[in-house]
Amino acid sequence: MNGDVEVLTCLNNDELNALAESNLAPSSQVRLEELLALNTESRLAAEESDELDKLLATVDHLNILKARARFTLRQQGDTTQQ
Repeated sequence: MNGDVEVLTCLNNDELNALAESNLAPSSQVRLEELLALNTESRLAAEESDELDKLLATVDHLNILKARARFTLRQQGDTTQQ
């Protein structure tokens, strides 16, 4: 992992902690769960499949940002992050 790329040095600790603890918006989480249930039942329309792909990509991006925030906090000596 290249530390220069992975560290979010432009954010302060409060911002990093907020980012590390962030979640998908509740309405998006509900929709994601609905689409995943339909997908499990093989009942997704093409548009819904596209919507599911976009939501999953959003979750992936959010998880990467959260990991980078936690990594940055650890690099800066914040011992509250695991």
